[in-house]
Amino acid sequence: MNFRSQPISDSYFKESWKRLKSKKLPMLGLYILLSLILCSIFIPLFSSLSYYETNLGMKNTPPNQEFFFGTDDLGRSIFSRIWWGARISLFVGITAAIIDMIIGVIYGSFAALSGGRTEEVMMRIADTFHSLPYLLMVILLTVVMGQGIITIILAITLTGWINMARITRAETLKLKEQDFVQAALSLGASTRRILFVHIIPNCFGTILTTVTLTIPSAIFTESFLSFLGLGVQAPVASWGTMASNGLAALTYYPWRLFFPATFISITMLAFNLLGNGLRDAFDPRFR
Repeated sequence: MNFRSQPISDSYFKESWKRLKSKKLPMLGLYILLSLILCSIFIPLFSSLSYYETNLGMKNTPPNQEFFFGTDDLGRSIFSRIWWGARISLFVGITAAIIDMIIGVIYGSFAALSGGRTEEVMMRIADTFHSLPYLLMVILLTVVMGQGIITIILAITLTGWINMARITRAETLKLKEQDFVQAALSLGASTRRILFVHIIPNCFGTILTTVTLTIPSAIFTESFLSFLGLGVQAPVASWGTMASNGLAALTYYPWRLFFPATFISITMLAFNLLGNGLRDAFDPRFR
């Protein structure tokens, strides 16, 4: 006799996808994100304007037919830099969210499945990490490792996985009382098998929703750190560094701040719209 977890059938995905498609705002968020991703991939490949080449004779040029978003104080095309910055910001946000998911899901589900003193110790460790002064830890990482994309990702994931761990733990505490998990335990299934065959697949909806809502938070954190000068180094462009450089020129050259700030806002809004839609579509509690 072989007890297995309740399968996530094709009809479940079809029904969830149908429910998601019926909502206009989440689909709008999805189309915006797909457009941003495609533009960030292809526009820099075919653009004749480089994101790092300077042209002091064209510095602080307002938006026109040649420079759609104008130029910065070094004559660099803001349009080209926006799409290179999109690569940086989206890569950091998605990568950090995936790392948060892997660590948080395994940590939270294992803690809940272990129970007792092990669970208590693991969650107190998570609380300790969460209580660390975040900006101080980022500065220390920057001093030790130097500025760069890897440092930003490590800084974001330093405490970013804790929310995923708490959510997964709560879901696991409910699932481990279900009959199929109890049957697997009574038959001597290993902890690894219970986690990856019985628990985690049945948390799919919650995990997917949490990851989607984590990405905009990671993008904003990257932008914030770059705005403070703790992000990527010049001449690499990110939306945060562009916003930081544009702030000083807001009075006379507002387009230098307007475009990166607008794209940060649109991206975060799109991810939140999509995340809320995925929550409604995949999480049975919101059906």
